[in-house]
Amino acid sequence: MKTITSIQNPFIKSLVLLQEKAKARKQTGTFLIEGFREIELAVSGGYELNTILFLPELISEKQLKALSGSETELIEINKEVYQKLAYRDTTEGIIAIAKTKPMQLSNLKLSDKPLILIAEAPEKPGNIGALLRTADAAKLDAVIIANPKSDLYNPNIVRSSVGGLFTNQIATGTTTEIIAFLKDKKINFYCATLQNSTPYHKQDYTTPTALVVGTEATGLTQEWRDHATQNIIIPMQGAIDSMNVSVAAAILIFEAKRQRNFN
Repeated sequence: MKTITSIQNPFIKSLVLLQEKAKARKQTGTFLIEGFREIELAVSGGYELNTILFLPELISEKQLKALSGSETELIEINKEVYQKLAYRDTTEGIIAIAKTKPMQLSNLKLSDKPLILIAEAPEKPGNIGALLRTADAAKLDAVIIANPKSDLYNPNIVRSSVGGLFTNQIATGTTTEIIAFLKDKKINFYCATLQNSTPYHKQDYTTPTALVVGTEATGLTQEWRDHATQNIIIPMQGAIDSMNVSVAAAILIFEAKRQRNFN
């Protein structure tokens, strides 16, 4: 088993780059996952691990065997190297290098009456992570990101999703591509917007359904509003006319789940 104890090691420097630069992740088709539970969820979600780096004083041989496949390289590191690579404040002592997955619409496997969340151009990694956590909680068929502005393997998203990045089916595409996909699959889509909308709780979400949310600053683009099965609104009684996108999405999602008897 290889051991690395220097932060000047060229391989460790390449991993720092992988953590910091979307370009490096795209070029190599790999990204970093930190934490035993997150790595475990990634393996369960079909992600392939190239390498596991670990602190021997914190990670047992039994734990390593539970995560690593026959092709996974195991590298023992020291605390200095771990702290150079770790993104979180907590020390779990394990980091994996995983292969990214393609996120094409055509790869989605949907049920007969799918329930899908679509977010158009979400900017903040924390919001994306929260959306993925909510989608996991509701066990949605898929999460689709329209016109993504962030690399979904950004360490902030990996961290804030708490493994939701690995437990959800995720696809990306342009607004035009996604609308065409929904129409081809005969999936009704309801767009959360202030304009020309009806209260969200008056719609029927028991048919194949997609719920579409936009950014807090600008909302959804006109293309979504023009093609929607119905534009919907969450009635608000305060002075502020918007709420956090992940909160709004959760309200819509769990109304749909309620109508489906939480199935």
